[in-house]
Amino acid sequence: MTGVVLDASALLAAIQSEPGAETVGEALPEAAVSTVNLSEVVAKLADWGVPEAEIEELLTGFGLEVHPFDETQAFAAGFLRPATRSAGLGLGDRACLALGTALGRPVLTTDRSWAALDLSIEVRTLR
Repeated sequence: MTGVVLDASALLAAIQSEPGAETVGEALPEAAVSTVNLSEVVAKLADWGVPEAEIEELLTGFGLEVHPFDETQAFAAGFLRPATRSAGLGLGDRACLALGTALGRPVLTTDRSWAALDLSIEVRTLR
């Protein structure tokens, strides 16, 4: 699997060795992530009491292609709201989908509800 965009849930699955972690590991060399989703992962690790230096070392060690959540991404994520509201997707979820759309890459997530959405992007679920 190459050239995917990772949702925060996918990164957390890899970090916690949950089901699907191996799939994420295979994707890491060519994986992209939005700064929004990266921040979600940082926040979750901080909540768990992981020291800041360890979080930075872990996440930078993945070698992810990190994309800023800029004005273009903000509009794209906002425009996804009507199509994703029924599944309860939040800003982070829509940021991931917007990045995948912009890069022309499938997105990888643990959230099965994404697969049922009628979007112009491929969604791959880990579980």
